[in-house]
Amino acid sequence: MLNQTDLSKVLVIDIETVPQYPSLDLLDETWRDLWMKKAQGLRREEGQNELDLYPRAGIYAEFGKIVCISCGFFLRDMDGNYQFRVKSYYGDDEKQILEGFSGLLRKRPFSDLGASLCAHNGKEFDYPFIARRCLINGLEIPDLLDIAGKKPWEVNLLDTMELWKFGDYKSFTSLVLLASTFGIPTPKDDIDGSMVWMVYWKERDLERIRTYCQKDVVTVAQLLMKFKRLPLLGEDQISVVD
Repeated sequence: MLNQTDLSKVLVIDIETVPQYPSLDLLDETWRDLWMKKAQGLRREEGQNELDLYPRAGIYAEFGKIVCISCGFFLRDMDGNYQFRVKSYYGDDEKQILEGFSGLLRKRPFSDLGASLCAHNGKEFDYPFIARRCLINGLEIPDLLDIAGKKPWEVNLLDTMELWKFGDYKSFTSLVLLASTFGIPTPKDDIDGSMVWMVYWKERDLERIRTYCQKDVVTVAQLLMKFKRLPLLGEDQISVVD
């Protein structure tokens, strides 16, 4: 599997998103009404209303924003072994985050022909969310994500969830489940995606969010190693760079 994929040209990514405001009552009347209409179409648990559902606003590009993009890239050392470097763009200024990420994609090897992005469930969430928020912030969409008008074989977006499906579209396979299946440590040992909004808006702990996002990136990288039937990366092969 992935025999033709050069890991040195793969950038593994994960994003963390939150609602644009800490609570529904801070939205102006127009946006509050728009959320009410959006929430009506969402599946609700018994007793939930539009206010209860507002923390989920962060998964919609119209109501949410990106607070962290973590990226990981593979390098080969002198012995031919893989090293994996992780870098994060994070903070309160979404435009600055997107500019930093876009700048990375303009550098080699990620600007080269054949370079790819990889994320878990990236085609349903990470990739379109980044592209939409670029447009909202008045930024150019990075070439790898600007897929409008491209032929299928020109789109270099890998998705570990899609790869695992092998064409079977009956169910969603979480990153935690897939990691456990391959004996990879869970990235959700502190928080999970449903808690990010609270950690951001209530605890104001961006470092905790960054750490969580980076763990997801490392887990996706480990899945790629497994998919290519390679040994898992050891702790000494993984490092964080500024």
